Amino acid sequence: MANKQKHGLGSGLSALIPQDIDASKLGETLEKVHKLALDVVEPNKDQPRKHFDNTGLSELAESIKQHGVIQPIIVAPLKNGHYLLVAGERRLRAAKLAGEKTIPAIVRTLKELERLEMAMIENVQRVDLSPIEQAMGIEHLHQQFSMTYEMIAKKLGKALSTVNNIARLLQLPEEVIEALNKKIITEGHARAILSLKGYPEYQKILLKNCIGGWSVRQAERYVTSIKSGARNDSEARAKVAAETPETKTLSARLGTQVHIRRMAKGGRLEITFTSDEELARLIERIR
Repeated sequence: MANKQKHGLGSGLSALIPQDIDASKLGETLEKVHKLALDVVEPNKDQPRKHFDNTGLSELAESIKQHGVIQPIIVAPLKNGHYLLVAGERRLRAAKLAGEKTIPAIVRTLKELERLEMAMIENVQRVDLSPIEQAMGIEHLHQQFSMTYEMIAKKLGKALSTVNNIARLLQLPEEVIEALNKKIITEGHARAILSLKGYPEYQKILLKNCIGGWSVRQAERYVTSIKSGARNDSEARAKVAAETPETKTLSARLGTQVHIRRMAKGGRLEITFTSDEELARLIERIR
């Protein structure tokens, strides 16, 4: 899951969801940083993140060689004198790659971590959070607390598909996230734009159109047109239109509104009626 750097988080959530856990977010009275030997820190086997970019790790290792580990990792004590890694596996791996012998760490008991986890879950359940704030909270639970999306879904009382869809919003381009945070576009618009992840140039065009007043349905039809092989924006835009010269002709003949609804393959021709009597009239006229 890609992480964004500027999400304009609300003050309520940003107090609990930083880019990574650090001492200031875990309690002012418990922020003592320890120097731990790397060989006493054990990675968490339940860490959901299994793959790490080698290039990114090498770059971080070079930075550590020059500046050291700036942000402490978070660990919990084990009975054998070792510590269980809770947050910061990427920093731990990079420190080993850099040849470091020790690493700064904040030691938390399992009870303290459980309290923080519960606070995080309660915060994500708040009704006043924006979609991006919810996504940040879910991804934080996933990355920093070694929770699978299925576990998060159960704790939040949401369907797994809902949790996955919310978390995927973090994959949106920065300008789309900003528009969503400012409520210039809706979450439905954002999901339509996200559907064009492999078409960045069309994502920008669609964002502009959504800001310009397109409905979510229009945005979805645009996505369908692009994915169905529209050769350019003009061709895709033409398929977005619910009203065409042909539907205007039909509307005039039938005396009611007629629209085209494009789908992945083909579409629907919608004829509007306001009563059973009008439906009977339309059927008779078509006959």
